[in-house]
Amino acid sequence: MTRLRTSGRPRGRRVIARTLLAAALLTGAAAVPATAAAPQGARATAPADDVAAAEARQVAHFYGSYLDAVAAEDGGGLATALRGFYLTPGLRARLRDWETANHADGVLRAQNIPAGFRVTAGDSGAGHTWSTVRLTWGSAADPTYTYLTVQSDLGTGKISGIRD
Repeated sequence: MTRLRTSGRPRGRRVIARTLLAAALLTGAAAVPATAAAPQGARATAPADDVAAAEARQVAHFYGSYLDAVAAEDGGGLATALRGFYLTPGLRARLRDWETANHADGVLRAQNIPAGFRVTAGDSGAGHTWSTVRLTWGSAADPTYTYLTVQSDLGTGKISGIRD
């Protein structure tokens, strides 16, 4: 079982550096042809644990970048771009509906920004893999946690579901 941890939301230069890195990745990913991204059949032949760990890393990259973008309050530009890159169109539509009904951020299932997060790889099957995202709220001395189940599509590597 792979666990990816963060000790909290980066401050100052780290926020700027992660935000710039996320923007560069988004720009660079559009320039890479799909056939150059991975050898044909690479995901299909990898052991299930390796695939789940790779998808959990992708989920961790998204949540780390997304939290930084939301915390930076950039008018929604980078957060929206991250959603466009990491999330399927269907999930983005479902999140818009959820956010309208609940008046909260659908990715975080909250109105506030958590202090940290942890991603744990889960099971894979039927073309999907699941990760558990633990969001940390409050102070380090007295934290509380909420948990989300995040579904990723193995074919695209994109996040296709978030539920609490």
